[in-house]
Amino acid sequence: MVAQKGKDLLLKIFNGTAYETVAGLRSKRLAFNTETVDVTDAESAGRWRELLGGGGVQRASVSGAGIFKDAVSDGLVRNAFFNASILSWQIIVPDFGMVTGPFQASALEYSGQYNGEVMFELALESAGAISFEAL
Repeated sequence: MVAQKGKDLLLKIFNGTAYETVAGLRSKRLAFNTETVDVTDAESAGRWRELLGGGGVQRASVSGAGIFKDAVSDGLVRNAFFNASILSWQIIVPDFGMVTGPFQASALEYSGQYNGEVMFELALESAGAISFEAL
């Protein structure tokens, strides 16, 4: 992937009709992880750890911080968190691809300074199979 503007990474939530950009995220992070399954035993060559291919649990995590673009996007995210809803989200990484799938909001924080805007931080955890489409 070539160098790109961070502002072009988009986070969208399905509002019941279409995917809507959630907010003016100023920082964003998308991470994919797979747990390993250790199958090392006394007969492992040189006592090196051996892993079981394809045996671990996969997950995706998304986090971001910024400002809500409007009351509608604020309400969508807030309701998703307080209702512990599992909703369909999209993460678009230009020149890389689009990740779509069910996520649950695992953290929602608000902060602000007396001479600035109210900021929020959001963390999402995958809650099912995630699809990837190259762009």
